[in-house]
Amino acid sequence: MNQWKIAPQPLAGGWLENARKVPSPNQDERPEGEISLLVIHCISLPPGEFGGRHIDRLFCNDLSPDAHPYFREISALKVSAHLLIDRLGGLTQYVPFQRRAWHAGISRFGERERCNDFSIGIELEGTETLPYTQVQYLRLAEVAATLIHHYPQLTPGRIVGHCDIAPGRKTDPGESFDWRLFHDLLSGLIRHPASDESRL
Repeated sequence: MNQWKIAPQPLAGGWLENARKVPSPNQDERPEGEISLLVIHCISLPPGEFGGRHIDRLFCNDLSPDAHPYFREISALKVSAHLLIDRLGGLTQYVPFQRRAWHAGISRFGERERCNDFSIGIELEGTETLPYTQVQYLRLAEVAATLIHHYPQLTPGRIVGHCDIAPGRKTDPGESFDWRLFHDLLSGLIRHPASDESRL
């Protein structure tokens, strides 16, 4: 049995207890109910700018095309992710984990297509070229540890970037994402005995 440095957070109805909840209409049932892949993305709206509620509005189909020239290209998209981790480590959840979010698009993992069917999508607020923050890596590792605890088909080896399942079409989370740091943090959480307090 895995030992944990943190106590994995309960998932009440598929929602993280300490995440801000902003339900997105862009979700539906998973065809087989399977959760066996975690996909890491990055997002910033407008590109390269952080903060504000533009990401919420995009995932809730409420992004004004007049608020920024770039938004005219994307305001009509019907997309979502399960979770956003902002630059300060704040968590915002848009879709309960047991339901399908619309984050991966045309995608393949191994021999399987349609990765949305069996994956969880997590967005990091950032860009592919700017370093992510230390607290984002900590939160991501903590969330991943919690998800691995709750969904046995999900393992550390089944955590990928969007670039890995949509090569040639997507490049996030980009060269700025430190995979070694992330996996070291995740391994540390799984291998150490649980403390009385969770950082989530």
